[in-house]
Amino acid sequence: MTLGFEVHESHISLWERKDWRYAILMGGRGNGRSGTASRFAVSQLLSKEYTRGAIMRAVREDIRASCWGDIKDRIKENGIENEFRSTENDMFIEHGKNSIRAHGFRASSGSLTARLKSLAGYNFIWIEEAEEIGEEEFRTLDDTLRTVKGRIRIVLTLNTPAKTHWIIQKWFETLQSDIKGFYRPVLKEEFKDTIFISGTWRENEVNLDPQSVERYKNYVRTNPEYYYQLIEGLSPETVLGKIYSGWKFIDEVPHEARLEGYGLDFGYDPDPAALIAVYYYNGGYILDEILYSTGIDNPTLAKTLKNLPNALTIADSAEPKSIQEIRNFGINIIGADKGKESVRYGVKTVQVQRISVTKRSINVKKEYDNFAQKYDKKTGNAIMGEYEGTRHALDAVRYKICSMIPIIQRKEMIAAMPKFPDMPWVNPAV
Repeated sequence: MTLGFEVHESHISLWERKDWRYAILMGGRGNGRSGTASRFAVSQLLSKEYTRGAIMRAVREDIRASCWGDIKDRIKENGIENEFRSTENDMFIEHGKNSIRAHGFRASSGSLTARLKSLAGYNFIWIEEAEEIGEEEFRTLDDTLRTVKGRIRIVLTLNTPAKTHWIIQKWFETLQSDIKGFYRPVLKEEFKDTIFISGTWRENEVNLDPQSVERYKNYVRTNPEYYYQLIEGLSPETVLGKIYSGWKFIDEVPHEARLEGYGLDFGYDPDPAALIAVYYYNGGYILDEILYSTGIDNPTLAKTLKNLPNALTIADSAEPKSIQEIRNFGINIIGADKGKESVRYGVKTVQVQRISVTKRSINVKKEYDNFAQKYDKKTGNAIMGEYEGTRHALDAVRYKICSMIPIIQRKEMIAAMPKFPDMPWVNPAV
């Protein structure tokens, strides 16, 4: 079957080039990236080539209103519904021997990363909102894809993230734009197996209603940071709505610093365990990364703690069995106090501390650079209590620092928190 999809000329290389493994469709809102990716997905389904594909987002259920809906729209637009067999509940569609299935990197919001080994036989992946995916999650997926039955294709669609984001760091050089603090991403020359398709709403204006275009233009006046990143597709120096700011980076922990204890966030594979030592010094706290690694079991965590100066460890209370197993080795460890609004309270508590980070704490710094308030990309408004960015080390820090606040004071602070997004509360730097 032959279909004549209408695709902007800047997107045609997705079909014309045959030598790519990665296609990064990245830029400002309204560019039509999802439309192009869904057309490519349908063309793969109809192809004579072997195609076993997955449409993916951070959380599986979010696919239903995005990638899955886009693919169904492309099929309906061409009047070829009868060519496919699909099951709505599973978000599965097939044409002959070719198929595409929905798959999340995480089972639900805030949960551990899903195991991706079941995708070993897949050769086509479309990752929507790829900026929400962590580097370890992507690496695990990429290493899993190893079939020889067909060419492996990974399509990433996303708005341009900050200069510190792993996607920018991995694939792009960043050139200073005409706007201070914003950069233009340029694909690094060594990535011969990668297509980069950039763009803004201007390439897709014919398909946009005038009100949307006018709204995009108005953001330059009402919300310039949002405009230059999410409308013009430039990469900012720091993430939009960066949660933590003003942290200092030092060579090592001073001898005079007092050890307060440790924060522990559990993980195994593919999520890392994170163990952070917290010191008090000169009116502030010093963070020192002890461990940040996958494949670390509880006996190894206990052995690591056993070899450190004795102090109380505060761990993720969602894993009581792990806490008990480590306690059985003679380790002084308890679970973090969790409950309604505990994450927002914890973020607020850490925000108001004076914090320094040791030079060796490279994963703490990575998470610090990219931990941000989550926004509604249609309205530009903050979403209360929702965040973006990996935070294994930052969760460990939050557990420990919050444990040192008296319980009565903690309850009072939670009760006083606003019920709606309040940017000065979320990020004092904004």
